Amino acid sequence: MPGYIEDRWFTKRPDPKTGERRKTARHGQGKRYRVAGVPGVKDRSFDRLTGPEGANAWLAKAQHESTRGEFIDPRDGNLLLREYVEQEWWPNRKYDDPATERTVKGRIWTHILPLLGATPLNGIKTPQLRTWLTALKAQTGPSTATEAWGYLSAILQAAVDDERITKNYCRSQTTLRPPGRTAPKARAWDRGRVMAVRGEMDSRFRVTVDLGVGAGLRQSEVFGLADEDIDDELMLLHVRRQVKKVGEHMLFALPKGGKERTVPITKHLLQRIREHSKVCPPRAVTLPWGHFAEPENERELKERAPRTFNLLVTGARGGAVRRDSYNTRVWKPALSAVGLIPESKQKTRALAGGRVRIEKRYAEARELGFHSLRHTFASVQLDARESPVSVSKWMGHANPSITLRIYAHFMPEADGRGRAAMEAWFADS
Repeated sequence: MPGYIEDRWFTKRPDPKTGERRKTARHGQGKRYRVAGVPGVKDRSFDRLTGPEGANAWLAKAQHESTRGEFIDPRDGNLLLREYVEQEWWPNRKYDDPATERTVKGRIWTHILPLLGATPLNGIKTPQLRTWLTALKAQTGPSTATEAWGYLSAILQAAVDDERITKNYCRSQTTLRPPGRTAPKARAWDRGRVMAVRGEMDSRFRVTVDLGVGAGLRQSEVFGLADEDIDDELMLLHVRRQVKKVGEHMLFALPKGGKERTVPITKHLLQRIREHSKVCPPRAVTLPWGHFAEPENERELKERAPRTFNLLVTGARGGAVRRDSYNTRVWKPALSAVGLIPESKQKTRALAGGRVRIEKRYAEARELGFHSLRHTFASVQLDARESPVSVSKWMGHANPSITLRIYAHFMPEADGRGRAAMEAWFADS
């Protein structure tokens, strides 16, 4: 097999007179043994203490793995994790959804690189992961820690594929695991609570509650619903888009999961939609589609071209409703007014020109978010023994198993119909 070991402290040929090997000019300096000549493998030097035995072992391993096309030089893994992410991994990532891109980058630059960025790729093993995970649990919740673990695993697996390291220790763990996600139990609201919260809202936003509880729409889908999406004759509501807020950018995009859907609606909900439209006529809103970044090719230029829709619910100035503004100025004040969350605390904010603004701050209320209306829609449908398959379709879930996992406790208890059917089956036989 090709490859050899060179002793750089002595010449290859002995002295013709004495027969002894002669010292080279670098005798006693630097590493003594050099392995070279293996195809596709960079030369590697070994010091005197390692000796020819270590060089021979390395040569044999390099020859074997080179022949099989599996050789990975461990020196390639000396690159720091931060350098690898910033120079090689992240520049090659491409996300169609800017919100996902923002989330992934935030997790990596906030929870991974500050703690592991100065560690070489080949130095991220079980002890380092254990230390990192302990620190991560102390600074964030289980859900975020689990996401960060997944992103780190993806980065290390890319380093394996790039032949910088031989093993992804995130995937090979048997004793070390990220914290499990704790999914809160979905809770529906009774009619009294829904109507109380609705009644505390400005009249132009009350229809958002109707659409959430009456059609199971997500908050962003309510903000993206247009007049042309309502079929009065067939009593159908077409969910075709959502309004997304990514940083300071607003844009239209397909509903979650990237697919449109149709929801049957009642006469009562249709009447409320039309009553809202009389008082607050739909207004044309134009936003980019899918992404706010400048297109890089003709395909992106066409896909991201701004689109205009006559939105049913708009902001005070006629633009699309911003999620954070709605939650702060509409949703939480209504929750506070009916006693579901504490009254707000006021904070004075200095503005230019010596002016001040008094801002209201409310407590976090994730379990009382707009999604509670969607839970209520599901509970009403399932309690009425509507098919989970239909409910899944109306709510835009990827498959009915998701609907059952989240909302199975809303289904009515068994009432003996199965037992009666089985009794009849035996009787007939």
